[in-house]
Amino acid sequence: MQFENGVSASGIPGVTWVKASASQGVGNCVEVADLGGGEVAVRHSRFPDGPALVFSDGEFSAFLDGAKGSEFDHMTA
Repeated sequence: MQFENGVSASGIPGVTWVKASASQGVGNCVEVADLGGGEVAVRHSRFPDGPALVFSDGEFSAFLDGAKGSEFDHMTA
């Protein structure tokens, strides 16, 4: 099954949403879900029924590589 960007996160059945352990449960993080079929969904943890962005495995892997390489560190306060 394929999903479009902006789909309601609550409208994606049967997935497990995962958040980083660094969030410490304070509601200021993103959550990700493996959609199968080569796609990953991302949602805001404070709005679990809000929109989800959907990325291909390749897109998500490129983002993770950039994050692991500290390419986005300048964007944090």
